[in-house]
Formats: sequence, structure tokens, C-alpha cells
Amino acid sequence: MRLQGKVAVITGGASGMGRATTMRFLQEGASVIIADYNEDTGKQTLAIAAERGFREQVRFIRTDVAKEAESAAMIDLAMSDFGRVDVVFNNAGVGGALGPIWDVEVDEWDYTFDVLAKGVFLGIKHAARAMKRIGRGGSIINTASIAGLSGGGGPLVYSAAKAAVINLTKGAALQLAADHIRVNAICPGGVLTPLTDRGDPATAAKRMEQMQPWPEHGKPEHIAGAALFLASDDSEFVTGEALVVDGGLTAAGPDIWRRLGASREAQLSAVGVNRGSTGATSTRRPVRKL
Repeated sequence: MRLQGKVAVITGGASGMGRATTMRFLQEGASVIIADYNEDTGKQTLAIAAERGFREQVRFIRTDVAKEAESAAMIDLAMSDFGRVDVVFNNAGVGGALGPIWDVEVDEWDYTFDVLAKGVFLGIKHAARAMKRIGRGGSIINTASIAGLSGGGGPLVYSAAKAAVINLTKGAALQLAADHIRVNAICPGGVLTPLTDRGDPATAAKRMEQMQPWPEHGKPEHIAGAALFLASDDSEFVTGEALVVDGGLTAAGPDIWRRLGASREAQLSAVGVNRGSTGATSTRRPVRKL
């Protein structure tokens, strides 16, 4: 087993890509701390893990990754219950602010960057502190997105936050290399999760299958496989990288809106915040006329 004896902390670990990674890491021998904002899905994930025989290897802690004390607490739980931290997967995410830049409110921008960028910063910060103290190196993995690689890969504010994650990954990798702490990012393409299916998985799957050259849409397990590679010793000479997992979408050119047949007017017709699978209510309103 590729993670035998290792301890991992996974933010957003209770649904979608995070849950798939939790299960894969457990199967590969790791002990896992699930850090997630949604307590209901956290309990569900613990129950699934217990059914599969991993009750003793997994814990859940409710975590708002944008709050430093809570990010520190998830690392502390790993240390207190399992004695070490080898892998931290900063995966928690939301869709965040939607709509045209002239109608996005400051609090919608702040919410998006708090979760997607500050949450990753805090995860890296407290993972690095623990790993440096332990002195055995480690692997930090951040969920970015193909949206952070160009201007046409996703909503504007979301894309800006994911671009920040990619640059933060590279900078942190340089600072932590001497401690044998690797820092890498995963850039998913169209992956069908509770965050992306909008309550209609069948329609979302068909939409995603139109996006990239690969015939099938992305699955959470595809990201879990990439995370396993970056968490394991197989990637011991890989750091500062943004690993694209997108079925060839960026190779074809990620003009997602055009591929989906969405007009410019449709893209700019509504504004609000997508809070994903956090359990908090998303908002959507018409764009104001200027």
C-alpha cells in the first residue's frame, strides 16, 4: 500500500473529490483527518469509511478553512490522534462569486478568496509548521483549476483565486524544498461533483462531456488518483508543479463558454455566490442595468 503508515489531512474531504480522495487514501493505508465545513456530509463520510472497515483510521473535524484557528485545529487533531502529519490536501472549495465584474459585490469577492485562496494559504502555513517540527518532510497538495490557467476557463473571480493558488504553490515549494516538503497543485477540468452538478447530475454530465476531447466526463476518483501520486513517494522529485487533470481540455483550448454554446449575454445575465456543498445557501440575482 502506497501510503502505509502515513497521516493525511484533507480539507473539503466530506464530498466530491475530497471524499473520493479520503477513501483512496484509506485504502492505501493512510490515516485521514477529514476537515470539512459541512457536518452532515462529514458524518456520512465517516459512516461510509466505517462500513469499509476504516473506523479507527479516520476522524472528522468541522472546519472553516478561512479561519486560522480552525485550520490550525485540523493539524493539531492529526498530531494528537495519529502522532504525525505527512500529507495535507488543501482541497476545500466553492464556486464563489458569479457574474460580470461591474456587478460583483466586495463581500462576494472576499468570500471567494477567503475560501479558495486564504484557505490554501492557511493550510500550507500550518502544514509546514508541523512538518518542519517533525523533520521527516511531507507533501502538500492544493486544488487549483484549469480556470486559473487562462481567462476563459471559469467564472472571473473563481479563476483569479485559482490563479493565486497556482502561484502560491510555486512560491511555497521554493521555500519548503530544503525541508523535503513538496508543494504541488492539481488543476481539474470538468469533474462531476455536488459542487458542479447543480442538483442535476445527468444534465451536468452531458454538458461536461461536450467540453473536452476525452469521451467521458471527469470523476472525483480521477482527482483522487492524481492526489495519491503526489502524496506518495512516487513523486518524491516533483514539487512546484500544477498537474492538469482535464481530459485534454486545455490541450484543445479551454474556451468553456463557447464549447457549451453559451453566449456572452448568457454568461453575464446573473450575479451571486455559489457556496457549493458547504450546506450554506447560494445566491443568484439579475445583473443590474447600467
